[in-house]
Amino acid sequence: MADKETPAPESAGHRHMAVQSDPATNLGVYANMMMVSHRKGEFVLDFLFVPPQQTTTTQPSATLRTRVITTPEHAKRIVRALHDNVHRYEASYGTISEATDLPTQVH
Repeated sequence: MADKETPAPESAGHRHMAVQSDPATNLGVYANMMMVSHRKGEFVLDFLFVPPQQTTTTQPSATLRTRVITTPEHAKRIVRALHDNVHRYEASYGTISEATDLPTQVH
């Protein structure tokens, strides 16, 4: 008997799609800080890496790992998706504490 793939049921307003990616993109990038800026038609999300070995006597520096530019409408969906996922994560694993060892402002 052959296995038959059954499509997952779609919840109200949610569609499923196949996502393709090249091997380099599959690896992802690590970021431990993010800066957000915006103007009328777009939001810019800069994902940064601040090395942990920086001393407190030097000015902190961050390396831009990737930049995502998106519409205000999609930015709102991103915020909702992150909120929902953090909520589910904390329900499963406990409260997440905010990072306190990174600079609060990067210019």
